Amino acid sequence: MRPYDAFLLISFGGPEGEDEVIPFLENVTRGRNIPRERLAEVGEHYFLFGGISPINQQCRDLLAAVTEKFAADGIDLPIYWGNRFWAPMLADTLEQMRRDGVRRVLALPTSAYCNWSSRTAYLEDIDRARAGIGEDAPEVDLVRPFYDHPGFVEPLVEHTRAALDALPADRRGGARLLFSAHSIPLAMARESGGPGQGFGDAGAYGAQLAEVARLVVDRLDREYPFEVVYQSRSGPPSQPWLEPDVNDRIEELAREGVPAVVVVPHGFVSDHMEVKFDLDIEARQTAEKQGIAYERALSPGTHPAFVAMVSDLVREYTGDGAPRRLSTVPRCIGCDCPG
Repeated sequence: MRPYDAFLLISFGGPEGEDEVIPFLENVTRGRNIPRERLAEVGEHYFLFGGISPINQQCRDLLAAVTEKFAADGIDLPIYWGNRFWAPMLADTLEQMRRDGVRRVLALPTSAYCNWSSRTAYLEDIDRARAGIGEDAPEVDLVRPFYDHPGFVEPLVEHTRAALDALPADRRGGARLLFSAHSIPLAMARESGGPGQGFGDAGAYGAQLAEVARLVVDRLDREYPFEVVYQSRSGPPSQPWLEPDVNDRIEELAREGVPAVVVVPHGFVSDHMEVKFDLDIEARQTAEKQGIAYERALSPGTHPAFVAMVSDLVREYTGDGAPRRLSTVPRCIGCDCPG
């Protein structure tokens, strides 16, 4: 008997029209007492793109590629898609799966790392969706964090090389690589393991981000100075978040005489809104103002190695394949994932 009846992609979701922007943001911030004027401010990011977040189409593209890869690899699982905050909603997808007779589901989140927002929150959303369905709700297993899988790292290497090649030749040799990820509150980062558990102040999340940056740089054609930076902070100024901010660091590097930067969004699976706005618009404008040459590497997206990784992970969980990992960085303290 097959251990799973279906495969499920779980993502964040995003609006696909201007009339959906504020309702989507209300879903994301429900229960956090965010002022409506702040929602309108964030909404302007989406209005720059016609109210359309790239993430849903990116999920469709990934699902199409995974469907083709599953067929080539002989993986006979129907594929579903559910979002946490916008259509297709996770609860609706699980209900459809129940009607289709699905009982056991293997799910992949569009988040590679360990922390509350990129893993525990997914598990909590799954539990809420199942509770709303009742006793007949499908069981859902979430695959392990995959930041250290070759299929995640290899696309970042290729895309970093391409971004470096796009820099002006006379500035390329002095380029600094900035590996960018979503900032989270310092307390949240420490929840998965702090200095007392062998991690630094950034916790297991920061340790994993640093390790992926090292893995990428080690595979480049030559050595470049690099560091991890953060973006997309949304908390109050009084609350400590992971730093440095990508824009602040670009300004500092300009003062240090660095001629060029390549920003690598290694904290993300695809080029969604936070990549498009925070890096392609804000960080680029910061670099231009400082006179620094700027390029942004692509995220894994639908790179063939990343699509193959999805197939690998399914085989890992169905017993037809072994785990593939590049890193020995410790997992999160208390993480539900194996290894």
